[in-house]
Amino acid sequence: MEQVVTVGLDGSPESLAAAHWAADEAERRELALRLTHAWILLAPPTPDSPAADDQNYWSKRIVHDAHTELARDHPKLTIIEDLVADEAEKALLDAAAHSRLLVLGSRGLDRVASFFLGDIGLHTIARAERPVVLMRTGPGAREHPGRVVVGLSLHGPQDNLLEFAYVTAFTRDVPLYAVHGRKPDRAHAAAGGDGMARDTAERDTKERARRELDEVLRPWREKFPRVRVVDEVRLESPARAVVQAAADSDLLMVGRRKHPSALGPRLGPVVQAAVHHAGCPVAVVPHE
Repeated sequence: MEQVVTVGLDGSPESLAAAHWAADEAERRELALRLTHAWILLAPPTPDSPAADDQNYWSKRIVHDAHTELARDHPKLTIIEDLVADEAEKALLDAAAHSRLLVLGSRGLDRVASFFLGDIGLHTIARAERPVVLMRTGPGAREHPGRVVVGLSLHGPQDNLLEFAYVTAFTRDVPLYAVHGRKPDRAHAAAGGDGMARDTAERDTKERARRELDEVLRPWREKFPRVRVVDEVRLESPARAVVQAAADSDLLMVGRRKHPSALGPRLGPVVQAAVHHAGCPVAVVPHE
């Protein structure tokens, strides 16, 4: 794995916004930035051909213009231009496998459409071996510097997600909000119309979830003592909990469990809700 943050460029304003976000993140993490553009018809270099006949002109222009703009704003950042003769999805997956982080741009539409990712973006998120960040732009995109949020399921190991979350908070010097959503036990919640019984069920569920959350976070608090962590348990679906928690954040981080090849790559309900409805950039981190 190379010590780089990679951003996928396609010439759109959204991908350029993603490149600016990626440049900021690369500087925070003291990494290089790689600008990747893929075009299946990319031709081998022909130094003797006239510039007017260069069929790679627009591919080179996309990367070069982004490089020039980013170098102006980040003069000390190492920036690598990367033109790939391949399908976009394969190129992005290859780039993700060799990067610390892959960043993609997205078009902010309405609250229903939200992310206009298409097959390439969704397949990349579902298959990437490393974290993928979706940088949202357009209507509905918001920026709330000052905190980052990680959504935790508490089922199974999530070391990759927690490490990414803590490093992100540490490099930004902001608080980390660890959010867990859980509905009260159905058996207790269905106890007639007794309000006291429901309140007791909710209190028990919240206390149990808080103990489990504290147990998961304890070793990471010790490893990153300088990161201020605010843990929160919400008595609602995990998907709703993380989306609502992200409303006042500048980054939402969620985990994607790796699945056996027989099942094929897929996105769970929490990731689906995050990438379609969160109003801030979303980092999807694969873990066991």
